[in-house]
Amino acid sequence: MSVKDEGHSAFFYGTLMAPQVLHRVTHGSTPNDPKFVPDHIKVVPAILHDYRRHRVKHADYPAIVAVPTASVRGTFVTGLRDADIWRLDIFEGDEYVRKVIQVRLLTAVGDETGQGNVEGDEVEAETYVWKASRNRLEDGEWDFAEFQREKMRFWVGSEGQGEYEEVDEAVAEKQVDGTGGRGLNGHITHALKDEQTSETLRNAA
Repeated sequence: MSVKDEGHSAFFYGTLMAPQVLHRVTHGSTPNDPKFVPDHIKVVPAILHDYRRHRVKHADYPAIVAVPTASVRGTFVTGLRDADIWRLDIFEGDEYVRKVIQVRLLTAVGDETGQGNVEGDEVEAETYVWKASRNRLEDGEWDFAEFQREKMRFWVGSEGQGEYEEVDEAVAEKQVDGTGGRGLNGHITHALKDEQTSETLRNAA
């Protein structure tokens, strides 16, 4: 199956690179199945040129802004459905705008500096670009490994096995909600769950 399968294509560069987070957004929950990514979704490594990824101040997630000669490594995801994109728009909120961009697929993935990357085909995708004030961005690069190690539990629970009690307590105890409303008890998460319930009722009617 090629990367040009039917459906929407997107480039993710932050928390949505984690399969657990992507599944929770598109399906409203974290699965017990350790595979996490549904069969209709395909994920391959990719790189976006002329953008730079920054930490967002007081948040666990990053942002990208246009910067010539910079680049951002992430994932190219195909097979997303209209409903998936609708939920992703809610998840990203009003800090971002969804834009069509061109990314290069990576046939080999190098180190964190990009040394060893081997670029392949250029493909079209949609991604979420920061539109809020740049004053809210730190100069430093966002670290995906650090997010997985130190912040993932605030988003989907330890190892995605449904241990949400820990997430509830951790978010409640934090002075600043680093998920920006996207954690288990966040307002964005509740909006997604409400829409999932409404969709189920509509389908049953």
